[in-house]
Amino acid sequence: MTGGIRGAPRRLLGAFGEVLITVGVLLLLFVAWQLWWTDVTADREQVDTVRSLESDFGEGHHAGVAGPEALATLKSVPFGKAFAIVRIPRFGAGFARPVLEGTDRDILKQGVGHYVGTAMPGEVGNFAVAGHRTTYGKPFHNIDHLRAGDLIVIETKASYIVYAVDRHVLVRPGQVEVLAPVPQHPGAKPTAAWMTMTSCHPKYSAIQRYVVFSRLVRVIPRADGLPASVMAVPAGWKA
Repeated sequence: MTGGIRGAPRRLLGAFGEVLITVGVLLLLFVAWQLWWTDVTADREQVDTVRSLESDFGEGHHAGVAGPEALATLKSVPFGKAFAIVRIPRFGAGFARPVLEGTDRDILKQGVGHYVGTAMPGEVGNFAVAGHRTTYGKPFHNIDHLRAGDLIVIETKASYIVYAVDRHVLVRPGQVEVLAPVPQHPGAKPTAAWMTMTSCHPKYSAIQRYVVFSRLVRVIPRADGLPASVMAVPAGWKA
């Protein structure tokens, strides 16, 4: 009887150890799902969305639209709808991700999200977007590799809207002035067209935001085609 009493703590300790091992295995499986499987599924879905957009953009009745008329078609985009494709040569020749209206959690699982209320592509003001740096396809995984002068192309139904990277900053999550019409200058009247990209920093953390500001350099009518020079991968690029 005494031996049974003495053995009880040992059995409890053993059972507790088994629980800890089980919890550890489950945590490892969750991490694998979060860091790997979400990328696999999101990549597949985002590629499908890009192909769908390309098919829609290629329809003949959009091909000749350009200038103010093209921007007008983007004035009112339904929340959650994919309306553009972002191409970043620095991230590789095949890099293409859908841009959707909104930045909530479900939208950012589907691609790059456009901050509601900021300018649309090519407009004077600040076209601001957000993207994951890890998980769910991690479209901005290498945002820190962008360099001044790197080109970013926003493809819409009517135009290729080309921005060039100007600079980057690190900010706290609450520093929303980076989304102002004149980035970092709330209340200032915009006279130029900007694009702002935001993502978490450092990787696997959300302590800060890595922010890249780019200036509009040209708008190319879709009917003219996208010059190969615009999509040339910069020397020394990293994927």
